[in-house]
Order: sequence, then structure tokens, then C-alpha cells
Amino acid sequence: MAHRWRFFRAGGVDQVQLRTGADLVNIGELDQKLWVALACPINGTEFDKRTLELIDSDNDKRVRAGELISAVTWAKNVLADVELLARPGDAVPLSAINGESVDGKRVLATAKRLLANLGKANATEITFADLQAGLGQFDKEKFNGDGIVTPTTTADDTTAAVIKDILACTAAPATDRSGDAGLTREMVAAFFEAVTAHRAWLEAGAGEAVRPFGDASAAAYAAFEAVRAKVDDYFSRVKVATYDARALDAVNREQNEYLAIAAKDLQISAEEVKHFPLARITGDVPLPLDKGLNPAWTDAVAAFRDKVLAPTFGAKVTSLTVEQWGQVRARLAPHAEWLAKKAGASVEKVGADRLAELSKPQHKAAIEALFVEEDAAKPLAEALKDTERLVRYRRDLMGLANNFVSFRDFYSRKAPAVFQVGRLYMDRRTTDLCVAVNDAGRHGTMAPMSGLYLVYCDLKNAKGEARSIAAAVTDGDIDNLMVGRNGIFYDRSGQDWDATITKIIENPISVRQAFWRPYKKFLRLIEEQMNKRAQAAEAAADAKVDAAAAKTEEATAGKVETAPPAPKKLDIGVVAAIGVAVGGITAALGALLQGFFGLGIWMPLGILGLMLAISGPSMAIAWLKLRKRNLGPLLDANGWALGSMARVNIKLGKSLTALAVLPKDADRDMVDPFADKKRPWWLYTLLAVIAVLGVLWFIGKLDGCLPDSVKSTKVLGKDAPAAVIEEKNKPEPAAPPADGAAPAPAPAPAPAP
Repeated sequence: MAHRWRFFRAGGVDQVQLRTGADLVNIGELDQKLWVALACPINGTEFDKRTLELIDSDNDKRVRAGELISAVTWAKNVLADVELLARPGDAVPLSAINGESVDGKRVLATAKRLLANLGKANATEITFADLQAGLGQFDKEKFNGDGIVTPTTTADDTTAAVIKDILACTAAPATDRSGDAGLTREMVAAFFEAVTAHRAWLEAGAGEAVRPFGDASAAAYAAFEAVRAKVDDYFSRVKVATYDARALDAVNREQNEYLAIAAKDLQISAEEVKHFPLARITGDVPLPLDKGLNPAWTDAVAAFRDKVLAPTFGAKVTSLTVEQWGQVRARLAPHAEWLAKKAGASVEKVGADRLAELSKPQHKAAIEALFVEEDAAKPLAEALKDTERLVRYRRDLMGLANNFVSFRDFYSRKAPAVFQVGRLYMDRRTTDLCVAVNDAGRHGTMAPMSGLYLVYCDLKNAKGEARSIAAAVTDGDIDNLMVGRNGIFYDRSGQDWDATITKIIENPISVRQAFWRPYKKFLRLIEEQMNKRAQAAEAAADAKVDAAAAKTEEATAGKVETAPPAPKKLDIGVVAAIGVAVGGITAALGALLQGFFGLGIWMPLGILGLMLAISGPSMAIAWLKLRKRNLGPLLDANGWALGSMARVNIKLGKSLTALAVLPKDADRDMVDPFADKKRPWWLYTLLAVIAVLGVLWFIGKLDGCLPDSVKSTKVLGKDAPAAVIEEKNKPEPAAPPADGAAPAPAPAPAPAP
């Protein structure tokens, strides 16, 4: 019979409720399209890392849905009562282990053995503390089943010395369960192969051709190699100069290069002349070995002469011909070929004599015997690992499933979810939706699509550790959030970190914030323009002052009298243009005011309509984006694989960000000695009323309730807006009658209202 599931609605999707052990062990039957997450990373997740590693069967640092199902299935086979998984705890009763299954029988026997080793043979349960103590004891055993041997694995000093030699020649040793550096079978085999190869190479280099200078051949070749490139360069330049004497200056470098370094304080080994020729080229002449040498190469050439040329051509050699150079190269060529075929270089540091000793078969056999005993301990190590798995699964498996198959912890808001790494305090608010930034590149691509307002922060603590987070701001204003702003971050363990904003991804926070955004943006625009104009005016004034000072100085120095500049005349066309512009603006403003005040009692609705026209688009866009906010892209950027959208609506968002609020029972002293001076709002209100009445009188709206002597049409005459309107609305006079025709009758008076 199929398991009966219960779901709850959260984040815009139906999520399964995992409350009982039966719910947990049957998640393999639940369609994975109904899972919220299908994979999560081990790193950057606030969950027991060791438990996640035990579930991660392929060791790829990610836990997938299939691996979680396998872990639950294994726990179901080992436990006699699966409901134990629904009651997380740090202990597993021995009676709850299924002794009938193969895995259960092995885990039960191992748990009893572990407790007996701890002196708790009569214990009825194995606790997490017991497990840690037992594992600590086993890790310190010589043979702990991890397939790694260390110098302390053997009691034989000779074998321990061999293991130390191998470790010294191994670039990246393995780490034993005890924490010591050790070796695997593969490392040991690679070492002895290198020993064999290197000894064969050393034997190949024992011939006379390879050792032309006997025991001094290595030193002679090193001295030869130190100057080889420069000597080749010298004789190449000689060939060019011999071919064409006009090339002498070119092969000896340009004179200006010598002049450039002549002004410096030179040393004998100065790097400034090291790249110059070994000696001056004067034609087809040998290379001098004492006088006329480049001072940067004197020591190297002297060593080459003493170790190579003197044993070859005699102690009195003072120069080197191209033919002699060819003989030297030919004599050392076999040694160069032998060096190029060097094998087993990783064991060279041990020395030839020690390698001869290590090549004896008894040393390799002794280490192989250690691996045999190490392999014999593997079953116990695997059994202990399964025991550890059971204790950890009882404690952690249900919590992981409720943060994986569903996001119960996140949407219930009773406990932080596994992807919430801490809490950020900044700008008089706290943000709880903080996630680790494991890959900044992926975050830059994915996170903006979440629709969340994100601040990226670099964190540092007193220990010098550093990390990065992304925090979602879901309530309040953003006026004081900017790159470089500092705050404090508390991780899940309570440790504090210094936080600095390094990047901001802007998205709407709330409809209220979107309402005021156009006005704030307009004010910022005005402020920026004013600042730019002020800076430009200041720069222009400074330029004028500098220019005037320069002219004054020139006039004083040259005793030249300068006449003051003629005042600029204002062009009449400019005056006319200004007048037209002012008139147009005045007319437009008058029409706007007339239309607005013409609304009468509907003026408040007019104000509301104007504000909606300005803020409406911003609010509509914000509302649409707030409906689409979700965790998917934010978590996907960290390596999660979400099977559905995990939405963050307005109500949930407000719970993720807490603004500063005074305690309910707090006392407040309202006297602020540094408060701004109170403004006389009653005066401002009175002036505003007078201004409104003045505008209404100007456009004639008050003429009906005023005496004739103060009406706008009486005071302003024909210039009053009301008079202009009356003049426009006055009917045109009738046309005069034709000759002899009777005049048209006068129109009848309109009936009284």
C-alpha cells in the first residue's frame, strides 16, 4: 500500500510534511518533482559536515536526492523502529538496532565492543559522546583500517626509518586517521620504482665518456652550463662582424645604452651590463678570458676556465677560440645527454649510498607486511563507520530532510534553515537571510534573478579569517546602504565578524519604498546637478583668478599697462529670447494653476492623481517583482539544485528583516539638546493659505464673494485673467442690416433662474 502523504503550502508551492519515521523512510516513493531541493553542497551549508560526508557516497562534495534516499533506506534496515528517526537525539538504544539484518547485526556487535572498550559493557545505549571516545581510541591504534602506514605503525626502528625516507621523498603524503602523515600502497610502490630507476641511471653515468673530468665532471658541467649561452652569443656576433665590418657597432650595442647606465653607481656584478656581450667584438679574434671581459661575467668565466678549460688545454690558457669551444662542447655532450635522461629524481635527495640500502628487498617486504595488518583492520573500521553513521543519522537525518525535501525550517521561521549562515547587523536593522558566497562568478550571474535586494559583504574576524556572504534586505529603506558601509555579522556559532559591503544588487524592497523612490531619485538628480554646476562655477572662478594673477604678473614684470576689458554687451536677440521664454513659462504655469484650482472641492483628488501618475509605474513594477521573489537563483549560485521555486512574499520578507524598535516598557526622554530648531509650521501654513487665496483672487475665483472695489477685474482691469476670459466669451455684435431692410429684432432676455 502506498504511503499517504500530507502537504503544506509555502513559498508558492506544495511541500511535503515529514513528521514521522514512516514519512522519512518512504521519501524514495515521493515523486522527486515534488521535492524542493534535489542537491545541496557540503561546503557553505550550516549542517554537520561529517554527517553530510557520510551521506555523500561518491565523495563529490554534494549530497543528491539519490544519496539521501540511500541513507534513509540503510537506516531503515539497521533500525528495528524507524520512528526513532522522528525523535532526534544523541543516543541510540541497543534494543532499537535490528539484529536480524546483516548491517544491523554488525553495527550491534561493534557498538557493544566499543562500549566494552570504554568500560561500559552493561550500557543499554550508545551515545554520541561514547562514539567519539571510541573512535578516538581506534584512531590511535597502530592498525586502524584506513590503508595508511606511518612511522609509528611499526615497532621496528629500521622499517620506521625507511618509512621516514619515503615520506621525505613524497610530495603530498596521506593523512592517517590519527592525523599523522603516512603512506599508501601506491606511494610506497612509486618510491621503490623510483629507487630502481635512479640507481640504473647512476650506473649509466659511470662510464668515462659521461665523466670526462672524473669526479669533478658534475662541477665542470655546471660551470660550462653557466656560460654556454653567453659564449655562443659571443661567437655568433663575431661571425656577423667578420662577414661585414659595418656591423661592428651594432653587435657591440649602441653607445646610448652605455650612456644610460654610466650615470648610475655600478657594481662589478651589476645587472645593468649583464645582458651586454661577453666581450667587445673587434673582429675574428678569440674570446679573452681575463682582460676585456664583461664585469658581470668575470666570476662565471673564471670558474669555467679553472674547471673546464685548464684541465683540457692547460693552466696557461688565456683565450678561447671557436675551435676550442667546439671541442669543449663535444667533450661534455655525453654528460649532457646523460643528465637529460635522469630518472627517479624524486629520490635523489636520499643519496646514492642510502638508495643502495633501500633497494634491498627486505625493506619493501617489511612495509608490505604492515599493509597486510592494516587491511585486516578494515572490517572493524567499516563497522565503526557504520556505527557512527547510525548515531549521526538518528540525530541529523530528519532535520536534513526537512531542509532538503521541503524547506520547513525556513518557512516556519522557528529555526534558521541550513542555508542561512548567520545574521547581519547594519543600518539599524538585522537581516536573517544571509547565505555563503562559494562562487562569486556564479552569484554575479544567478543571484540578480532572485528579485531580492542583495548586499554582498566581505567578512573578517579577529583571527584573520575571511569569507563572503550575500544578505537579502527585505524591509526598510535603502538610503544609507552603499558600498563601503560597515556592519557586524554573527555566524551560527555566535562568533562576530566585521562586515563591509562590496557590492549591491538593487531590486524593490516594498511597495512603500517604491512609492517614494521617484521623488528621492528626482531630489538626488537635482542635488547632483547643483553640485556639478557649483563645481563648474568654482572651477571657472578659480581659472579667472589665476588668469588675472598671471596677467598682473606679466604686466608688472614687463611694466606694461593693461587696460581693463571692455564690458560685454547683451545682445538684443538674447533679451528677446529670454522674454519669450519667461512669457511661455508664465503662461504654462498660469494654465496649470488655473486648471488645478478649477477643480474646486476635487483638488485633493487631483493631488492624489498627480502623485499616482508619478509613483504608480514604480509601485506597479515593484508589486510585480515582489510577487516573483524566490530563493532559487540565490541558492543555485551556491551549488544547490532546487526542484521548484521557493518564493519569498512580502509577509515572509518582512519577517526576515527586523527594523530597530524601542522596547515596549522603555522610558523616553524627548528632550534632545542637539535637535534641530523647531520650525514655525503655523506660519508656513498661514503663508500657504494666503498664497492659495492670492492665486484664487488673481484668476477670479473669489470675485463672486467680494465687493466690486476689490474684485480682480476691478483692480487689474483688462489684465485680469477673469476679464480676459469674459472678453473671449462675449458674443460678437450682429451685422448691420442691408439698405432698406428692417433692423433685426433684439434677442429676448434670458429667463430668470
